[in-house]
Amino acid sequence: MQIKQFLPALLLPVLAACGPSGGGHGGGFPPAQVSVMTVEAKTLPASFEYTGQTLGSREVEVRARVTGIIQARNFTEGGKVAKGESLFTIDPAPFIAVALRAEADAAAAEARLAQAKKNAVRLKPLFAENAVSQKEFDDASSAEAIADADLKAARARLMEARLNITYTKVESPLSGIAGRAQRSEGSLVSGPDVLLTTVTQVDPIWVSFGISDNDQLKLNSETEAGRLVMPKGGNFEISVRQADGTVYSQSGKLNFSDVRVSGTTGTSETRAEIPNPKGVLRPGQFVRVTLKGATRPNAITVPQRAVLEGPQGKFVYVLSAESKADPRPVQVGDWVGDDWIIQSGLKPGEKVIVDGVARIFAPGSPVVVGEPAKQGEEVQKAPAKK
Repeated sequence: MQIKQFLPALLLPVLAACGPSGGGHGGGFPPAQVSVMTVEAKTLPASFEYTGQTLGSREVEVRARVTGIIQARNFTEGGKVAKGESLFTIDPAPFIAVALRAEADAAAAEARLAQAKKNAVRLKPLFAENAVSQKEFDDASSAEAIADADLKAARARLMEARLNITYTKVESPLSGIAGRAQRSEGSLVSGPDVLLTTVTQVDPIWVSFGISDNDQLKLNSETEAGRLVMPKGGNFEISVRQADGTVYSQSGKLNFSDVRVSGTTGTSETRAEIPNPKGVLRPGQFVRVTLKGATRPNAITVPQRAVLEGPQGKFVYVLSAESKADPRPVQVGDWVGDDWIIQSGLKPGEKVIVDGVARIFAPGSPVVVGEPAKQGEEVQKAPAKK
């Protein structure tokens, strides 16, 4: 009962302040103290961020070219290997024997050719004097040609045998990181159908990421409207942020962009190449990829705290000539730091209220402009004019 008795006394000052004679401002509320900023058009850098995954710039499967028994593994699994370095040794003894036999066959073929040439040379003057028949001379000439062909075939077999000896040393086709050995010493390999190991080149390293169809359409429309200017030739600067938030020190360039859109993911594959001399980035890592180099000409920005949400969408308060807070509908674009990019609704030179919007009682209310204040601080009222 005592609380009910005090309520009229507590409400009386409040009702008096809201009355016609409260403060001489129509509703009786004092003008809100706000700070404003003058809208300016300027060129801003534009960047785009996507989720990507690293992969080796070259990944090859190492296979033997000949059939044989693995005699030795000459590399450390997971270690660095150089181009041309021997990774496996296949027992060369059988191939050496084949090469020796091919060498003997070539020598025999060479001797037969020499004999055939001598016979042809000896019969030629005799044939001119009709001392031998046409058939004998033709047989000698044919024997020489056949011996020459046999020698070429023997030399080809010798070259093949010697080449197979070199193939017993399975070499790395590039410099990179060796994978796990799929076959151990003593295993029989039947040729190229057996995978021995893999080698991945990590310097440079590739980063693959997808750009969604919606994002691509948005970028195209903003470019056509002149709100976005892409770098010449699409030469974006690529930076990578790792899973722990650190930004990788090296930057790269785009080296592939697919025109096709995946029916499964709705994205088009894009790939960047980044130097990786110290091997900091490893294939398979998930990273954040940032594309830099585009610009937004004549962009208008306002702090995010100045943009409010109303029943009809986003709006800001613009300071009118009568020092009133007039609401202005706006269309916003992307975020740039702590600011919204305003696509429409504001013009350069207009003054937007950025601090003190919570003190505005109603649209069109009078305001008092103070000194600019940081977010969370009180607005300092400007000194009154004398």
